[in-house]
Amino acid sequence: MNSEETTFALFFGHRGPFPHEVIPEARKELPEVLNKWGYKTLMMDENATPYGGVELGSQGHIYANWLRENRGRYDGVILCLPNFGDEDGAVKALQDAGVPILIQAYPDELDLMDTPHRRDAFCGKMSVMDVFHQYNLPFTTLKPHVVKPTSDRFKENVDYFNRLCRVVNGLRGMVVGGIGARTTPFRTVRIDEVTLQRHGIDVVTIDLSEVFARMKALSSADKAYKEKADMLDNRSSWDGVPEKAHDNLARLSVVLDQIIDEYELDAIGLRCWTEMQTQLGISPCVILGDLNERGIAAACEVDLGNAITMKALSLASGDPACCLDWNNNYGDDDDKCIVFHCGPIPPTLMTGKGKIEDHPLLGRVVGMEKGYGCNVGRIAPCDMTLGSMLTEEGKVKTFLCQGQITKDTIAPDFFGCPGVARIEGLQDVLLHLGQNGFRHHVSMSSGSVLEPVKEAFERYLGFEVTTPQKCSQ
Repeated sequence: MNSEETTFALFFGHRGPFPHEVIPEARKELPEVLNKWGYKTLMMDENATPYGGVELGSQGHIYANWLRENRGRYDGVILCLPNFGDEDGAVKALQDAGVPILIQAYPDELDLMDTPHRRDAFCGKMSVMDVFHQYNLPFTTLKPHVVKPTSDRFKENVDYFNRLCRVVNGLRGMVVGGIGARTTPFRTVRIDEVTLQRHGIDVVTIDLSEVFARMKALSSADKAYKEKADMLDNRSSWDGVPEKAHDNLARLSVVLDQIIDEYELDAIGLRCWTEMQTQLGISPCVILGDLNERGIAAACEVDLGNAITMKALSLASGDPACCLDWNNNYGDDDDKCIVFHCGPIPPTLMTGKGKIEDHPLLGRVVGMEKGYGCNVGRIAPCDMTLGSMLTEEGKVKTFLCQGQITKDTIAPDFFGCPGVARIEGLQDVLLHLGQNGFRHHVSMSSGSVLEPVKEAFERYLGFEVTTPQKCSQ
């Protein structure tokens, strides 16, 4: 997980009856450890309060003002308790932090339990959490209850917190673009824009006619066009693909980039049929795969809910995400199925270079040789996290589960880019999805990141989350 872009603001709690010398020690130790692990840190000046810690409510206000002055420079706050700490100072300092808060408390040493050395941070952490709960101030706390900053267990906690912060900050204020109207038969991808807005996610819409007009106006001499054409050539094998289809795909890629930049989009859902095929002779799958590879979540069939979920999973894992269909059983194995889509899989998640082909399924509707752009290959084996999103009665509802893409074989003539998914309790998952209105689409990214995504969704973003696997924690 790349930590270089993450900055933590550090808070140090203090309470008078307990040893004060542990505050400067912690102010030295904690940033050194975090910097060594690749994170950046911000600390209030040590002379702003006694010992550089926060005890009284008045000192909490000083810290809160410092946070306001540095708004936008930090991604999360680590609340460190070198000793018992003061819950009133902590809540005054952090109630308007606006970012996730991780509470860490130092352990006591069994041979240093006399009054001059005993920290009592174990108890102090309970008091801070209690008052935060009373103030309805969300926070993150992890096992073990007390932990040394230099320990491997704390390193794991910070990695978790980093992933959580990336999801929370990435989805708050997120802008997702619906490019083209929802295809009429796909009622399964309907979503309530007002509900998303009330949860901090903005939706903008762009008509396909604008996309097509921009493509037509684009000059093949344009530098961006040439760069896209080269990118496409290197991305996949194009044997047998008509030049006109290659040209239109390069033009589409340039125009989508323009729209993404102009509207500052973090993700898109694209109407990918049947106008693309009947008017342009293409399917945009390979273009969506490229966007996903670059961290711009791009879902098929204007599925904005899964575009948002893809973005969250990608932020948590640090790897690209993709949108897949729950597609086929895998023989009689209850815990395996085939997940698939026509070819929008980012190269990072594929076993190798894909091959651009016509779309044989749509070809049965619009005619053959009108759907070039499907990037055909196989999804690479990996651990994975899956999820999806819907809106219902003003609520954002999500599900998450974990599993693996296996090395199991799929018939070579299976079209598109599939993989065999092994999900413990798959039949329970499928029952849950069907009974609760979840989509035929599912978002996937590599890695086992269910827990930080779940906490980010529930605790900080106000989404409802279900984890239907029996094996989930």
